[in-house]
Amino acid sequence: MTSVPPEDEAPVVTGEIAGSFAWGVLHERHPALIARVRGATPYPPRQQRALDALLAETGTGGVVAPLDAAEPGADTWARWGEGYVGRRWAEVPFLWAESFFYRKLLAALGYFTPGAWQGVDPFAPFKRAELAAGKVDEELAAVQRLPHLLPEERDMAVLLSSLWGNRADLGFRISAGDGGAGERVTGLVADDSAAFWEVLDGGPPGTVCLVADNAGPELLPDLVLADHLLRTGRAADVVLHLKPYPYFVSDATVRDVLDCLDRMAAGPGDEMGRRLRDAIAGGRLVLRAHPFSCAPLPYADMPADLRADFAAATLTVMKGDLNYRRLVQDRLWPATTPFAEVTAYFPGPVAALRTLKSDVVTGLARRTADGLDAADGAWRTSGTHALVQVRA
Repeated sequence: MTSVPPEDEAPVVTGEIAGSFAWGVLHERHPALIARVRGATPYPPRQQRALDALLAETGTGGVVAPLDAAEPGADTWARWGEGYVGRRWAEVPFLWAESFFYRKLLAALGYFTPGAWQGVDPFAPFKRAELAAGKVDEELAAVQRLPHLLPEERDMAVLLSSLWGNRADLGFRISAGDGGAGERVTGLVADDSAAFWEVLDGGPPGTVCLVADNAGPELLPDLVLADHLLRTGRAADVVLHLKPYPYFVSDATVRDVLDCLDRMAAGPGDEMGRRLRDAIAGGRLVLRAHPFSCAPLPYADMPADLRADFAAATLTVMKGDLNYRRLVQDRLWPATTPFAEVTAYFPGPVAALRTLKSDVVTGLARRTADGLDAADGAWRTSGTHALVQVRA
């Protein structure tokens, strides 16, 4: 097995390289998001001015300013940002800069401070629109076909649906009658799906930690996965880790889970929705929102109580791109660097289900990495490729 390179040979991602994914997020996506948030909700003049100031601060060449000392959590963020305040946004670690942008956006909108706008999710209009889309009913209807699949096909369908998120319908439609899974998994750059089930089937059912990613239609297949793990006896209980407050536009909160359950109740997914509600009420599906879920830090820096939770789990499932970046420390490892070695610090078995939307990736076969680089320069960021990786 190839040894893991020293960390100084795997630099932390920053936004300094013009045209890179991180540069585009800081200089294009964030300004566009400010405009979108401004247009979705009629914020009053004070918030409008604060948005203007944030836009000016984070623009090209902008310098990181601290949170106002009166802002809730300012001391914690000052500690997390030691050495970064006063530097250009593009030159500090991208993981930190991106997280701090969202925290400053919420501060600008008065999300944490007492007043009429406290607790108002600026991303709720986008989440609600996605959850209300007619395609959601089609996907919920597809759930009803799962019992008609063979057990192995059902496992594959549920796993791939959770993996692909907003392409969940592809997973639900896998069956022997429509040609199997082959054409629908050609975008996988690494596939440890067999190991995923082997970990869960290797002993008595225990706790599975499912660290969620996005809300709306992408959260629905994660809830389907949780239901499947409980129904098949792969898990005695599932702990669904969520964000304690709105984060990265569409990241899932407890409120978003409840909205998904309401959406199930209003459509073809009512039976599963009832099971999930009963699982929450009975303590078999636990909703947890640890503060570290919104920290601008890699999982290598997780606090002791969260480490203990993951250590006690049969398997921790990390969903999505941001969780993957945090899992591998958001460093530009060579793509062939073993996933198991980069995540060796993690306190228990861990799996990553991730659609690739950023530059960071590990654990690929040399032939795979070389072929992708030769065929498609945007494969790391286009969302057209995905991976299932497991470190048992």
